[in-house]
Amino acid sequence: MDERDLRILKAIADRGTGSPERLHEATGIPVSTIHYRLNRLREAGVVENDLFDVDLDALGLGVTVLVEVLADYSGAHEDVADDILDVEGVTTLLSTMGETDFVVVAHLADEDAVGRLLREFETIPAVERTNSTYVIETLYDDARALSSYSLETLVELLADD
Repeated sequence: MDERDLRILKAIADRGTGSPERLHEATGIPVSTIHYRLNRLREAGVVENDLFDVDLDALGLGVTVLVEVLADYSGAHEDVADDILDVEGVTTLLSTMGETDFVVVAHLADEDAVGRLLREFETIPAVERTNSTYVIETLYDDARALSSYSLETLVELLADD
């Protein structure tokens, strides 16, 4: 995998599409090259399906860490959230109630990246402390939340009357 492959994967993540034409617009990589590289990424197991789900382990981001962030801030909650989101590697940020103000999910390359992440959190003025947990194994993770519901339940909960 090289820079072009990573540019394509980043454009897919940023744009939410695998359309070679849209990826060309975002990257400047020729459409025919994008087709070829997407096929190669599928064969390598990095792109798992036509929805362009990326196997983070195969990509090299196999370390998952959960970080509880306790903050002491006088400004807006959203400002602290924006500062946390500026840290590279943060893939999910949850605002929580209770002792913990935020929960972060980060997918990283190695333990050095975990250290970098935590040091960056320490530079955020409102962050009082963090509590980190390494994920040993992901037992279930489905980015398409609707798959955990039956059609009947979705209709009952979400359909307009």
